[in-house]
Amino acid sequence: MGARRSGVNRAGAEGAGGYSGQEEGAGGVAVSGASSSGDRPALRVSVADGAGSAAGLPRRGGRDTAGDAIPRATRGPMRSLRLLSLSRPGLAAFAAMGVLWGGFAACLPDVKAQLDVSERDLGVLLLFTPMAAVVAMLLAPAIGARLGRAALPAACLFMAAAFVLPGQVTVAAVFPLAMLACGFGTGLTDVLMNARVAALENDRGVPLMNLCHAAYSFGYAAGAILTGAMRAQGYGPAPVLGAMALLAGCIALATAERDGAILGLARPKDGSAPGGLGLVPVIGGGIVLIAFLTENAAESWSALHIEKTLGGSPAEGAMGPAAIALTMGVARLFGQGLAMRISPARLLTGGALISAVGALVAAAAVSPAMAYAGFVTMGIGSSVIAPTAFSLTGRLARPEARARAVARATLLGYCGYFVGPPALGFMAGAFGLRAAFVFAAVMLMAVLALAPVMGRAAGRSEAGG
Repeated sequence: MGARRSGVNRAGAEGAGGYSGQEEGAGGVAVSGASSSGDRPALRVSVADGAGSAAGLPRRGGRDTAGDAIPRATRGPMRSLRLLSLSRPGLAAFAAMGVLWGGFAACLPDVKAQLDVSERDLGVLLLFTPMAAVVAMLLAPAIGARLGRAALPAACLFMAAAFVLPGQVTVAAVFPLAMLACGFGTGLTDVLMNARVAALENDRGVPLMNLCHAAYSFGYAAGAILTGAMRAQGYGPAPVLGAMALLAGCIALATAERDGAILGLARPKDGSAPGGLGLVPVIGGGIVLIAFLTENAAESWSALHIEKTLGGSPAEGAMGPAAIALTMGVARLFGQGLAMRISPARLLTGGALISAVGALVAAAAVSPAMAYAGFVTMGIGSSVIAPTAFSLTGRLARPEARARAVARATLLGYCGYFVGPPALGFMAGAFGLRAAFVFAAVMLMAVLALAPVMGRAAGRSEAGG
């Protein structure tokens, strides 16, 4: 997983918020507090010097662009509490999804044993998940518009309930039905939660997306750790996934709001949306696809690699996905500041190189500890790739086409998020799990070719602006 306003991924809203510069701030960051929707402040930020890539980043020199929703006098713990309060619906949805997928990844070795299938067969069975997720992404705007303020809570609860099913299935032929439900619930929730966070950012003038993305990573780590503890006590897939579903369902209750309707999900009735998005969404989407493919594949197969290849215990196996998720959560909290100091092209290239090195270390690991080092390195590198690509896609698109450009990039990227585990499953079945992580490193190298193209496009956009 990782803005879905009409099908935009969990990482994409950062570049699709429709931000534009009005008043030049320090370091080439243009800021406006004016709102186009009443008296609520709206944060609108653009980066004019190529050093930053995401709307809503803090200014150079430590000045904050958080708008009027959080008074300047508010500092420290009170400011953090205010941010948590403003982002509550998004935080809850992201965290719930993280708990479910973290628990599933850490439980995958037991699920495989319960189904009595090979890695290749398991990869085939998991392939049904992205199919349902893509269908849900296409239907999410209509469903969200129909359900109104109940859309996000209903999607989260459906997703939580769906994850009970894989633990109950013992026949491989039936397992795809369970994964169809999981994929549909995840795709629907992903669209709606990112759309809601994007709306909160615009309406309240506070950048919240990075915080919510970190909540997914921390939720993923928590789900993996709790699953490892339950597996160490001898619990099987049914009670483990049932417990994760119950926990996620309780968290999902916090998504309910009195004014939580997500506006703008329905297509304009006049059909006035312009065309001609160009290659930027394709390039950006290709980078996001690679990032999500390698990220989620590593999360899903790391436990199996540690236990089967390296002979680790269930608790040690569960720490593989947990290490990746915790690292990405922390790295995403610092991602905004890093993006202000490094050009987007260099950030993409550096992230891909670091992540590829981590994948190779994991592939060559001779102990669980060495594998953890590889997975942590992968997490550090991967954490910046997708958000930076989404930011560039949104910034390089025409303002009137920004949301659609990010949505198109997301459709490609989201496929990588769910195609990754089955792809590595095929590689593992044919050549072994070590070769699967080498394949992930090779895929990351493709970013080195795509990143300069995005960088040159950014330079042309800034020169022309």
